[in-house]
Amino acid sequence: MEPGIRRYRVGDFDIAVVSDGTMRLDGGAVFGIVPRVLWEPVVGPENVDSQHRVPLGLNCMLVRRGEHLLLVETGLGNKLEGAMREKVFPGDYGYLIERLAALGVRPEDVTAVANTHLHADHCGWNTVRRGNDLVPTFPRARYYVQRGEFEVAMHPNERTRATYLAENFEPLVRTGQLELVEGEAEIIPGVRFLPTPGHTADHASIVLSSRGETAIYTGDLVHHQVQLERPAWIAAFDILPLVSLETKKRLAERAVRERALLICVHNAFPGVGRLVERDGVRRFVPEPGLTEPEPAP
Repeated sequence: MEPGIRRYRVGDFDIAVVSDGTMRLDGGAVFGIVPRVLWEPVVGPENVDSQHRVPLGLNCMLVRRGEHLLLVETGLGNKLEGAMREKVFPGDYGYLIERLAALGVRPEDVTAVANTHLHADHCGWNTVRRGNDLVPTFPRARYYVQRGEFEVAMHPNERTRATYLAENFEPLVRTGQLELVEGEAEIIPGVRFLPTPGHTADHASIVLSSRGETAIYTGDLVHHQVQLERPAWIAAFDILPLVSLETKKRLAERAVRERALLICVHNAFPGVGRLVERDGVRRFVPEPGLTEPEPAP
Protein backbone atom coordinates (compact mmCIF):
# COMPACT_ATOMS: atom_id res chain seq x y z
CA MET A 1 0.00 0.00 0.00
CA GLU A 2 1.23 3.45 -0.91
CA PRO A 3 1.81 6.14 1.72
CA GLY A 4 -1.20 8.34 2.36
CA ILE A 5 -3.79 5.64 1.58
CA ARG A 6 -5.88 3.72 4.11
CA ARG A 7 -8.78 1.35 3.41
CA TYR A 8 -12.03 0.75 5.29
CA ARG A 9 -15.32 -1.01 4.67
CA VAL A 10 -18.77 0.12 5.78
CA GLY A 11 -21.61 -2.17 4.73
CA ASP A 12 -21.53 -2.32 0.92
CA PHE A 13 -19.10 0.59 0.64
CA ASP A 14 -15.39 0.26 -0.04
CA ILE A 15 -13.71 3.37 1.35
CA ALA A 16 -10.20 4.65 0.83
CA VAL A 17 -8.95 7.68 2.74
CA VAL A 18 -6.52 9.37 0.38
CA SER A 19 -4.27 12.15 1.64
CA ASP A 20 -3.48 15.22 -0.43
CA GLY A 21 -0.78 16.00 2.16
CA THR A 22 -0.72 18.44 5.05
CA MET A 23 -0.98 22.17 5.59
CA ARG A 24 0.04 24.30 8.58
CA LEU A 25 -2.25 26.88 10.15
CA ASP A 26 -1.98 29.13 13.18
CA GLY A 27 -2.87 27.16 16.31
CA GLY A 28 -4.72 30.09 17.80
CA ALA A 29 -7.00 30.17 14.76
CA VAL A 30 -7.56 26.40 14.82
CA PHE A 31 -8.60 26.45 18.49
CA GLY A 32 -10.24 29.86 18.68
CA ILE A 33 -10.55 31.33 22.18
CA VAL A 34 -8.96 28.27 23.82
CA PRO A 35 -5.62 29.51 25.21
CA ARG A 36 -2.38 28.04 23.95
CA VAL A 37 -1.54 26.65 27.40
CA LEU A 38 -4.49 24.29 26.93
CA TRP A 39 -4.31 23.40 23.25
CA GLU A 40 -0.54 22.96 22.87
CA PRO A 41 -0.30 19.88 25.15
CA VAL A 42 -3.18 18.31 23.16
CA VAL A 43 -1.45 18.88 19.82
CA GLY A 44 1.99 18.07 21.24
CA PRO A 45 4.65 20.79 21.55
CA GLU A 46 6.79 18.90 19.04
CA ASN A 47 4.10 19.51 16.41
CA VAL A 48 3.98 23.28 16.90
CA ASP A 49 6.49 25.21 14.79
CA SER A 50 8.30 28.46 15.62
CA GLN A 51 5.37 30.47 14.21
CA HIS A 52 2.88 28.57 16.41
CA ARG A 53 1.41 26.76 13.42
CA VAL A 54 0.02 23.24 13.75
CA PRO A 55 -0.24 20.53 11.06
CA LEU A 56 -3.64 19.73 9.61
CA GLY A 57 -4.34 16.74 7.40
CA LEU A 58 -5.99 16.95 3.99
CA ASN A 59 -7.83 13.64 4.11
CA CYS A 60 -10.06 13.04 1.10
CA MET A 61 -12.43 10.06 0.86
CA LEU A 62 -12.90 7.77 -2.14
CA VAL A 63 -16.11 5.71 -1.99
CA ARG A 64 -16.86 2.79 -4.29
CA ARG A 65 -20.21 1.06 -4.59
CA GLY A 66 -21.08 -0.85 -7.73
CA GLU A 67 -20.53 1.38 -10.75
CA HIS A 68 -20.34 4.49 -8.59
CA LEU A 69 -16.99 6.04 -7.65
CA LEU A 70 -17.42 9.08 -5.43
CA LEU A 71 -14.64 11.40 -4.29
CA VAL A 72 -15.42 13.52 -1.22
CA GLU A 73 -13.25 16.66 -1.05
CA THR A 74 -10.20 17.26 -3.23
CA GLY A 75 -7.61 18.86 -0.94
CA LEU A 76 -5.58 21.93 -1.84
CA GLY A 77 -4.47 20.78 -5.28
CA ASN A 78 -1.51 22.10 -7.26
CA LYS A 79 -2.60 25.55 -8.46
CA LEU A 80 -1.51 27.76 -5.55
CA GLU A 81 1.60 29.85 -6.08
CA GLY A 82 3.62 32.61 -4.42
CA ALA A 83 2.27 34.11 -1.19
CA MET A 84 -0.87 31.96 -1.31
CA ARG A 85 1.25 28.81 -1.14
CA GLU A 86 3.94 30.15 1.18
CA LYS A 87 1.93 32.21 3.66
CA VAL A 88 -1.81 31.60 3.43
CA PHE A 89 -1.71 27.82 2.89
CA PRO A 90 1.84 26.66 3.73
CA GLY A 91 2.47 22.93 3.78
CA ASP A 92 3.36 19.84 1.83
CA TYR A 93 0.48 18.89 -0.42
CA GLY A 94 -0.67 18.17 -3.97
CA TYR A 95 -0.51 14.35 -3.80
CA LEU A 96 -4.13 13.37 -4.38
CA ILE A 97 -3.98 12.49 -8.09
CA GLU A 98 -0.85 10.37 -7.83
CA ARG A 99 -2.29 8.53 -4.85
CA LEU A 100 -5.51 7.85 -6.70
CA ALA A 101 -3.33 6.45 -9.48
CA ALA A 102 -1.68 4.15 -6.93
CA LEU A 103 -5.18 2.76 -6.30
CA GLY A 104 -5.66 2.26 -10.04
CA VAL A 105 -8.07 5.21 -10.27
CA ARG A 106 -7.77 7.68 -13.16
CA PRO A 107 -9.50 11.07 -13.08
CA GLU A 108 -11.92 9.90 -15.78
CA ASP A 109 -12.97 6.95 -13.57
CA VAL A 110 -14.51 9.20 -10.91
CA THR A 111 -18.27 9.51 -11.41
CA ALA A 112 -19.09 12.02 -8.65
CA VAL A 113 -17.30 14.61 -6.52
CA ALA A 114 -18.83 16.10 -3.37
CA ASN A 115 -17.60 19.15 -1.46
CA THR A 116 -18.72 19.78 2.11
CA HIS A 117 -18.07 23.46 1.37
CA LEU A 118 -15.93 25.47 -1.03
CA HIS A 119 -12.99 26.72 1.04
CA ALA A 120 -9.77 26.29 -0.93
CA ASP A 121 -8.40 23.42 1.17
CA HIS A 122 -11.44 21.29 0.29
CA CYS A 123 -11.81 21.78 -3.46
CA GLY A 124 -8.34 22.56 -4.85
CA TRP A 125 -8.22 19.51 -7.13
CA ASN A 126 -11.73 20.19 -8.44
CA THR A 127 -9.93 21.83 -11.35
CA VAL A 128 -6.49 21.83 -12.98
CA ARG A 129 -4.61 24.06 -15.36
CA ARG A 130 -4.30 22.94 -18.98
CA GLY A 131 -2.09 25.55 -20.61
CA ASN A 132 -3.93 28.84 -20.16
CA ASP A 133 -7.22 27.16 -19.29
CA LEU A 134 -8.79 25.88 -16.11
CA VAL A 135 -10.69 22.63 -16.61
CA PRO A 136 -12.39 20.06 -14.35
CA THR A 137 -9.90 17.48 -13.07
CA PHE A 138 -12.54 14.74 -13.25
CA PRO A 139 -14.05 15.07 -16.74
CA ARG A 140 -16.90 12.55 -16.35
CA ALA A 141 -17.95 13.47 -12.82
CA ARG A 142 -20.91 15.43 -11.54
CA TYR A 143 -19.74 17.85 -8.83
CA TYR A 144 -22.15 18.26 -5.89
CA VAL A 145 -22.29 21.17 -3.43
CA GLN A 146 -24.98 22.92 -1.42
CA ARG A 147 -26.66 25.74 -3.35
CA GLY A 148 -26.30 28.26 -0.52
CA GLU A 149 -22.60 27.52 -0.17
CA PHE A 150 -22.03 28.09 -3.88
CA GLU A 151 -23.91 31.39 -3.84
CA VAL A 152 -21.83 32.66 -0.92
CA ALA A 153 -18.61 31.46 -2.55
CA MET A 154 -19.47 33.36 -5.72
CA HIS A 155 -19.85 36.59 -3.70
CA PRO A 156 -17.08 36.50 -1.08
CA ASN A 157 -16.61 39.29 1.44
CA GLU A 158 -13.51 40.74 3.06
CA ARG A 159 -13.25 37.82 5.46
CA THR A 160 -13.81 34.99 2.99
CA ARG A 161 -12.22 36.10 -0.29
CA ALA A 162 -8.83 34.57 0.58
CA THR A 163 -10.34 31.09 0.77
CA TYR A 164 -13.17 31.17 -1.78
CA LEU A 165 -11.14 30.90 -4.96
CA ALA A 166 -13.34 30.98 -8.05
CA GLU A 167 -10.79 28.98 -10.03
CA ASN A 168 -11.86 25.93 -8.01
CA PHE A 169 -15.52 26.00 -9.02
CA GLU A 170 -16.32 28.48 -11.82
CA PRO A 171 -14.98 26.13 -14.56
CA LEU A 172 -17.53 23.53 -13.40
CA VAL A 173 -20.33 25.93 -14.25
CA ARG A 174 -18.99 26.44 -17.76
CA THR A 175 -18.83 22.70 -18.45
CA GLY A 176 -22.26 22.02 -16.92
CA GLN A 177 -20.84 19.57 -14.38
CA LEU A 178 -21.88 21.44 -11.24
CA GLU A 179 -24.92 20.07 -9.42
CA LEU A 180 -26.37 22.43 -6.80
CA VAL A 181 -28.40 20.67 -4.12
CA GLU A 182 -30.32 21.67 -1.03
CA GLY A 183 -30.41 19.92 2.33
CA GLU A 184 -30.19 16.14 2.67
CA ALA A 185 -29.75 15.37 -1.01
CA GLU A 186 -28.60 11.91 -2.10
CA ILE A 187 -25.32 11.88 -4.03
CA ILE A 188 -25.11 8.18 -4.87
CA PRO A 189 -27.28 5.39 -3.43
CA GLY A 190 -26.72 5.29 0.34
CA VAL A 191 -24.68 8.51 0.48
CA ARG A 192 -26.34 11.76 1.48
CA PHE A 193 -25.47 15.28 2.51
CA LEU A 194 -26.14 16.10 6.16
CA PRO A 195 -26.50 19.85 6.78
CA THR A 196 -24.02 20.72 9.55
CA PRO A 197 -24.00 24.53 9.70
CA GLY A 198 -21.57 26.57 11.74
CA HIS A 199 -18.24 26.57 9.95
CA THR A 200 -20.20 28.16 7.12
CA ALA A 201 -23.94 28.70 7.03
CA ASP A 202 -24.44 25.96 4.41
CA HIS A 203 -21.67 23.56 5.39
CA ALA A 204 -22.75 19.92 4.97
CA SER A 205 -21.13 16.69 6.11
CA ILE A 206 -21.47 13.40 4.19
CA VAL A 207 -23.24 10.33 5.62
CA LEU A 208 -22.86 6.76 4.32
CA SER A 209 -25.47 4.20 5.40
CA SER A 210 -25.44 0.51 4.50
CA ARG A 211 -26.49 -2.71 6.22
CA GLY A 212 -27.01 -0.99 9.55
CA GLU A 213 -23.57 0.64 9.50
CA THR A 214 -22.86 4.37 9.34
CA ALA A 215 -19.88 6.48 8.36
CA ILE A 216 -19.75 10.28 8.58
CA TYR A 217 -17.27 12.50 6.80
CA THR A 218 -17.27 15.51 9.10
CA GLY A 219 -15.81 18.21 6.87
CA ASP A 220 -14.79 21.31 8.81
CA LEU A 221 -17.17 20.71 11.65
CA VAL A 222 -13.97 19.31 13.18
CA HIS A 223 -10.42 20.65 12.70
CA HIS A 224 -8.89 18.42 15.39
CA GLN A 225 -10.30 15.33 17.07
CA VAL A 226 -10.36 17.06 20.47
CA GLN A 227 -13.17 19.24 19.11
CA LEU A 228 -15.38 16.13 19.05
CA GLU A 229 -14.50 15.36 22.64
CA ARG A 230 -14.86 19.00 23.75
CA PRO A 231 -17.44 20.70 21.51
CA ALA A 232 -16.85 24.13 23.08
CA TRP A 233 -13.39 24.14 21.45
CA ILE A 234 -14.44 26.00 18.31
CA ALA A 235 -12.15 27.17 15.53
CA ALA A 236 -11.88 30.88 14.83
CA PHE A 237 -12.60 29.99 11.19
CA ASP A 238 -16.22 29.14 12.04
CA ILE A 239 -18.47 31.90 10.72
CA LEU A 240 -21.28 30.96 13.15
CA PRO A 241 -19.51 29.65 16.29
CA LEU A 242 -22.57 29.15 18.49
CA VAL A 243 -24.36 27.36 15.68
CA SER A 244 -21.25 25.22 15.25
CA LEU A 245 -21.39 24.32 18.95
CA GLU A 246 -24.96 23.02 18.73
CA THR A 247 -24.27 21.22 15.45
CA LYS A 248 -21.26 19.41 16.92
CA LYS A 249 -23.25 18.35 19.95
CA ARG A 250 -25.95 16.82 17.74
CA LEU A 251 -23.43 15.05 15.52
CA ALA A 252 -21.52 13.73 18.54
CA GLU A 253 -24.72 12.29 20.01
CA ARG A 254 -25.45 10.52 16.74
CA ALA A 255 -21.88 9.27 16.37
CA VAL A 256 -21.96 7.68 19.84
CA ARG A 257 -25.47 6.28 19.43
CA GLU A 258 -24.81 4.70 16.02
CA ARG A 259 -21.15 3.90 16.71
CA ALA A 260 -20.46 5.68 13.44
CA LEU A 261 -17.11 5.59 11.71
CA LEU A 262 -15.93 9.21 11.60
CA ILE A 263 -13.65 10.46 8.84
CA CYS A 264 -12.13 13.80 9.86
CA VAL A 265 -10.52 15.77 7.06
CA HIS A 266 -8.00 17.69 9.16
CA ASN A 267 -7.02 15.06 11.73
CA ALA A 268 -3.59 13.55 11.36
CA PHE A 269 -3.78 10.96 8.55
CA PRO A 270 -5.92 8.93 8.19
CA GLY A 271 -8.16 10.89 10.57
CA VAL A 272 -10.58 8.00 11.10
CA GLY A 273 -12.05 6.74 14.36
CA ARG A 274 -15.12 6.37 16.54
CA LEU A 275 -16.41 8.54 19.36
CA VAL A 276 -16.96 6.43 22.46
CA GLU A 277 -18.42 7.43 25.82
CA ARG A 278 -17.40 5.95 29.15
CA ASP A 279 -18.53 7.32 32.52
CA GLY A 280 -19.84 10.45 30.83
CA VAL A 281 -16.52 11.20 29.12
CA ARG A 282 -16.21 11.07 25.34
CA ARG A 283 -13.04 10.04 23.59
CA PHE A 284 -12.11 9.77 19.92
CA VAL A 285 -10.62 6.31 19.33
CA PRO A 286 -8.60 5.97 16.09
CA GLU A 287 -9.48 3.09 13.77
CA PRO A 288 -6.53 1.57 11.89
CA GLY A 289 -8.41 0.32 8.85
CA LEU A 290 -7.97 -2.82 6.78
CA THR A 291 -4.26 -2.29 6.14
CA GLU A 292 -1.37 -0.43 7.70
CA PRO A 293 0.39 1.71 5.05
CA GLU A 294 3.15 4.14 5.87
CA PRO A 295 2.01 7.48 7.32
CA ALA A 296 1.25 10.36 4.98
CA PRO A 297 3.60 13.36 4.90
